[in-house]
This record gives sequence, C-alpha cells and structure tokens, in this order.
Amino acid sequence: MQLSYFLQLLLNGTVAGLGYALIAIGWTILLGMARLVNFAHGTMYMLAAFVTWYLMRMQGFEYLPAILVSCLVLAVLCIVMQHMMARQIQTQDLTSIMIITLGISYILTGAAGLFFGGTPQNIASPLRALRLTVGDVRLTGLDLTIILVTLIIYAAVWLVLRRSRIGAAMRALAEDGKLAQLYGINPALLLGGIFAFEGASVALAAGLIAPRAPILTTMGFQEVILTFVIVVIGGIGSVPGALVAGLAIGIFISFFSALVSSAFALSAVFATLLVFLVARPSGFGKGI
Repeated sequence: MQLSYFLQLLLNGTVAGLGYALIAIGWTILLGMARLVNFAHGTMYMLAAFVTWYLMRMQGFEYLPAILVSCLVLAVLCIVMQHMMARQIQTQDLTSIMIITLGISYILTGAAGLFFGGTPQNIASPLRALRLTVGDVRLTGLDLTIILVTLIIYAAVWLVLRRSRIGAAMRALAEDGKLAQLYGINPALLLGGIFAFEGASVALAAGLIAPRAPILTTMGFQEVILTFVIVVIGGIGSVPGALVAGLAIGIFISFFSALVSSAFALSAVFATLLVFLVARPSGFGKGI
C-alpha cells in the first residue's frame, strides 16, 4: 500500500469517525446522566438535515444561520419529547420510553416524507468548495471543520462536566436523583437542558456531515446504530470514550471498505463490537 493512499484512508476515517462522535455526543450525555435511550436520535439527524436544506433552498438562509436555526428547532423538539415522556422518565419506565421514541421516530419519518418528498436533496455547503492538498492527500474545508468543531465540542462538554457547577449537578443526578433533589437540584430543569443539548448537537452534526452526501427522508437508521455502538464501546456516559470509539470506528470502516468491501463494513463493526464486549464489557472509559 502506498503511503499517500494509507494517509488518505486514515484521514477519511478520521473525518468520518469524528463525525460519528459528534452525532453521538448528545446520546452519550443523555444515557450517562439520565440512563435514558432515544431511538429517534437517527431520525432527528435526518430531520435536522432537511430543516437546514429547507431553510437554505426555500427560505434563502445562508449556510451558518440555517444550521443555527436547525439547532434551535431540534432543541425545542427534544424538550417537547421530554415533556411527552415526563411520567415514564420519572418512573424510569425504560420499556415505555423505548417504545415511545421508536414511535416518534416513525411519525417523524412519515411526516418528513410527506413534507419534503422522497427525492434526494443536497445541502449546498460553501465549505465543500474549499480544497486543501498536502502532497497526494486531499482535504476539504468541510472535512477540516468537522474535525475542529468535534474536538471543540468534546473539549467544552468535558470541561462543563468536570469543572462547573452544572457538571457537578449532572453527576449528582446520575448517581442518585432523589438524593440530588435534597441538595436543591432541579431534575426536570437539568433533563430539559440535556434533551435540548441532544437536539442541538445532532442538528449541528447534521449541518456539518449531511452535505457530504445526498440526503433522504429514509436515512437515519445507520446513524442511530453507529451512535449506539459508539456509546457502548466508549463506555456508558464517557465523553472521552465516545470520542475514541467514534474515531476508531471511522478509521476501521474506512480501511475495511477500501481493502475488503464496503457492503460488509457495518457487519464487521458489529462483529468487532461483540468481541470487544466479551473482552471489555465496560467499554473504553468510565461514565459521567
């Protein structure tokens, strides 16, 4: 294998892996703090991509403002979901929560199909036109933005969790919600913030990653599967673990697709997941 080809595959895998990690950060925090799952996560990624596209194509928004509005829309949507599941969240009825989020996923997919149609669309990101070349290795401005934004978001989240009062309150809630209330922590307010962050972060990920390929209202399944794999391999609620897991999966898929077959890449990821869980059930890192 030529060095330039190896470096290109490594770079492609790094960009893809950090993109996966950015999609996963909201679910990592949700699962780590509240022990909740949201199987509408992939559908929200799809919806955010189409909201960004709609604002740019139909309403004349520029790229960055469209992403920001999409983040706001998805944050509000997640807060609405939180209120819909308030009773189930309070009683930790995980089975009902899984069913509700799956139902919301199918409803949103159907609604998006009716509103946006079934034709593939493209988000016209101006960052794609920026080309950087080092030798035979090529990188777009969008690729570089994904790398930088993901690292900044992860660093900011880690600092908030470890060095702020909000982070301390979140860790207390994760340990014992009832005991945390005795110290004046408002669980509903914190959960609202967590759900809003999940929606905003997945919308940000969609705005940066979706322009790399045509978007469809049927997409989102692979994103939610890979997000779940990242959260599990990284360690439930572990922010550094999710970053490492996303990066590892992206590089693995890049090399496997190029050297073996892209058709079996996802199957290979799950085979690796099974082996990894047998060897290290707790994942890479420790939770929040």
